[in-house]
Amino acid sequence: MAVPKKCISMSKKHIRRNIWKKKGYLTAAKAFSLAKSVSTGHSKSFFVRQTNNKVLG
Repeated sequence: MAVPKKCISMSKKHIRRNIWKKKGYLTAAKAFSLAKSVSTGHSKSFFVRQTNNKVLG
């Protein structure tokens, strides 16, 4: 027999949603920081081979 679900308060719903959003924000900030360090050449976590693409002319 079907039983109705218990109600979740709005405050609990907002808290859970904010935790979910914060995880995404922190992941994006970490990825952006890593991208900045790689592009400037200050990355210590992994190495990027530099290539010289000079245009002759």
